[in-house]
Amino acid sequence: MTFDEFLSSHFSSGRLSFTREELLRSLSAGSRTLTTSLSKLVRQGRIANPRPGFYLILSPEDKPTGAPDPARWIDALMKHQKIDYRISLLTAAKHHGAATEAPMFQLVVPRTLTDFAIGRYRLEFTTQPQNAFTRTNRDEWLHDTGTAKAAGIELTLLDCARWFHKAGGVSRVHQIARELGAKAGEKKLANLARAWDNASVMRLGYFLELAGHEEQAKALEQFAELARSVKPLDPTSEEEPTEMSGRWKIAVNWPRD
Repeated sequence: MTFDEFLSSHFSSGRLSFTREELLRSLSAGSRTLTTSLSKLVRQGRIANPRPGFYLILSPEDKPTGAPDPARWIDALMKHQKIDYRISLLTAAKHHGAATEAPMFQLVVPRTLTDFAIGRYRLEFTTQPQNAFTRTNRDEWLHDTGTAKAAGIELTLLDCARWFHKAGGVSRVHQIARELGAKAGEKKLANLARAWDNASVMRLGYFLELAGHEEQAKALEQFAELARSVKPLDPTSEEEPTEMSGRWKIAVNWPRD
């Protein structure tokens, strides 16, 4: 099999990616020759190399962006790296229908990974401790996009509340809670919240109540009752609190428009 035959066979079968190991098994070329050929194809814009040993096959339609949409190949990459994952934060929120921009392709993973760019796409990895990741990254709380694993609505809301600084700040989390909150299941929210810190759950509960999603907010109220102290809505803000939410034990230091 020639290099071109290998690429054509993969692409015609719907596969957008391949690994160096797959190529070595299929071709008779030596390792040094293979490296030279791969580098040449990258320069020609026929393939892209987002991570060591992993390659993307580029179609003419991919030329403006320099790579296919990561949602189409991220599952293959993470399997190659033997790391579990979920698409989440703004990327998942947009997928679920929130009217928000997602400037980066955001994922949650159980170990530290370096962000990287491929073409016009930038992939950002947020680390969740292994124990909490194992408890939350379960099939019943995930959403199958058809090509990859994404956080379900409840998991997306809690991820955004926890890593609000990566979700565009508390104002953006408020918007996402308003737009997606009615779709969240109360039992799922309550069960998932057990794996989160109370401050994040209280933040989400406050925004759900503010948006009028009372049933979803009520599912999280038990966690606020367990909190031992009042938490600032935005712990990164220097704004003075303008009000207190007794129900959520939240000091509201958020300058609402």
